[in-house]
Formats: sequence, structure tokens, C-alpha cells
Amino acid sequence: MRDNLLIAFFAFLGAAAAGLLGALVLLLIRRRSLALHLGVVVAVAITAMFAGTLAVAQAMFLSAHDLEVVTTVVAMAAIVSLATALLLGRWVAARSRDLTLATRAFGEGGGFTSPDGPAAAELSALSRELEATSVKLAESRERERVLESSRRELVAWISHDLRTPLAGLRAMSEALEDGVATDPDRYLKQIRTEVERLNGMVGDLFELSRIHAGTLALSPSRMSLYDLVGDALAGADPLAREHGVRLVGGRVEPVPVEVDGKEMSRVLGNLLVNAIRRTPADGTVAVAAERSPDGVVLTVTDGCGGIPDEDLPRVFDTGWRGTHARTPPAGAGLGLAIVRGIVEAHQGRTTVRNIPGGCCFEVVLPASAS
Repeated sequence: MRDNLLIAFFAFLGAAAAGLLGALVLLLIRRRSLALHLGVVVAVAITAMFAGTLAVAQAMFLSAHDLEVVTTVVAMAAIVSLATALLLGRWVAARSRDLTLATRAFGEGGGFTSPDGPAAAELSALSRELEATSVKLAESRERERVLESSRRELVAWISHDLRTPLAGLRAMSEALEDGVATDPDRYLKQIRTEVERLNGMVGDLFELSRIHAGTLALSPSRMSLYDLVGDALAGADPLAREHGVRLVGGRVEPVPVEVDGKEMSRVLGNLLVNAIRRTPADGTVAVAAERSPDGVVLTVTDGCGGIPDEDLPRVFDTGWRGTHARTPPAGAGLGLAIVRGIVEAHQGRTTVRNIPGGCCFEVVLPASAS
């Protein structure tokens, strides 16, 4: 028992000395290649074994021949182990270098493509994560590109839509000031109409800015969707009569909802005004509301003739307007963007699809708890 303890003690001393030396070397080369680190780790293991073996051999008073045999065996094992470690280190370093180059291209704005060839499980996992991140960034860049394009279009259209009424206001005010207006009352009425248009555009811009900034404060309360739709239809009726459009709201269930009445009235108003203005005379705009497994579904259908398939994904974008609607009174293309923002603030969603003769706007809201 005493001999075994002595052997363990001498082996520990030799291995500990090699381990401490190896830890110091690793500390000094901590910023160097992974291959070098692997080589040092293997060298430490070999040195520890070799030092422990020699210490034990000396304590056992082996003959010179036996000691030479032990040393030779340990040396051969050390050479093979070190060569294997160096090969492994070079392979891992090569895979890491390939991954670095692929990541560099990714960082310069391109997509990430995993390097060819087998790799360690950790490097493969890292490659998969980088590929997923690359896809997400590509989608983000595309959304940013579309958003920037929408902003540019919005600025151009707002500038155009503001310039027209402002020019008219200036001309009419100069005519009134010079006393050359043949019908001052008509001029004053027209000035008031243009001012109301400008006020509506500024109000839409302010509402949209609150939505984008995330500062739209909702005051939800429990109400019947039947009453909400009824008020919206009553408010849109004069515009519908002016355009010769029939409003139909016979398929509205009295479903309770938990919403901000003012903001949802704006949603319904924007959808109805949009539908009425794009429906030809003698056409019909229908509103329906019913409960579904997803919540409460509110639909507004019109007779606009449909929206081109390539434009359907852009309908709710800021500043989007159909090519036939880029002149007043079409507005600045903010109404549907405001609709989407308010509905999403209520944890709902908005969609649009073509139907025979027109299109259908659908708003899905969470159902109110009974």
C-alpha cells in the first residue's frame, strides 16, 4: 500500500509540473491559432505522462535497459499523439478560416454561404445560425428598401397634393384682396373647402407619425360592433349619395369587441371612404361583420374592379395609391396605412383580396371575452 502511494505521489509531482508549465504557455499564447493551442494541450498531456513515468521509473530503480524501453515507448506515443493533434489543429484552423472568409463577405453586405466540406459540430452550428441571420437580414433590407421607396413616394405625392390647393388658395386670396373676384362668397366657400382638405392631410400625417413612433395611446372599451358599423355607415352616407353608391350593412352581427371606439371609427371611415371613391356610380359597397375562430372579422367590399396582383402586397404601405388615384380627391395614400397601424395596435390584422368586380378588405380583431 505504501509503495502504491509513493508511485501515485511521484506521478502526481511529474504531471503537476508539466501541467503548470503548460498552463503558463497557454496563457502566453492565448491570442494565437487554435492549432497551436491543441498542440500545446497534447504536448502537456504527453509531458505529464512522460514526467510521471520517469519519476516512477526512478523510484522503482529500474535497470538501464528497462528504463530505455519505457522511454522509447512513451516517446513513440508522444510523437504519434502530437502529429495527430497538429493535423486536427490544421483541419480545424482551415475550417475556421473558411468560415471567417464567408462571414467577411456577409459583413460587407452580401449573403452568407456556408463553406464547402465537413466541419466540426460547433462550426456547423455556427454556420447554420449565420445562414438564418443572413436570411433575416436580407428580409430586413428588403423591408427597409420598400419602406424607403414608400417614403420617397409619400414625400413626392404630399408635395404635389399640397402644392395644388396652396396655389388655388393663393390665387383666390389675391383675387379677393384685389377686389376682382366676381363671386366672393363662392371664393370663400372654396377656400374653406381647401383648408379642410389640408387640415385632413395634416391630421393623417400626425396620426401616422404617432403609429410609427409607437405612441398611439388606445382607450379600449367594450362595445357592440353593430353600433360601431352603424355609426360609420351613417357618417359615410353623404359621400356615398354624392357618388351615387349604395351602402349595404345587412350582414353585421351584434358581436362585442374591446376596442378604442374613436380609432376604430377612423378605421371603418377610411375603409368606407376608400371603397366609395373607387366604386363607380350605381355600384355597391357592403359591410359585414361576424364571429370566426380567429376572432371578429369585419369586411368591406367594393366594386372598384379589382387591384392588380402585383400591387396587392403594397396596398397598406405608406403613401401607396393606385395609378388611377394619384390626383385629388384621392388623398395622400395614408388612409390604408393608418388602418393597418390602428388595427395592429389592437392586436389585429388587415388583409385585402380581389373578388369578382372589386376587392374585399378584411379586418380581424380579437373577440371580446364574454
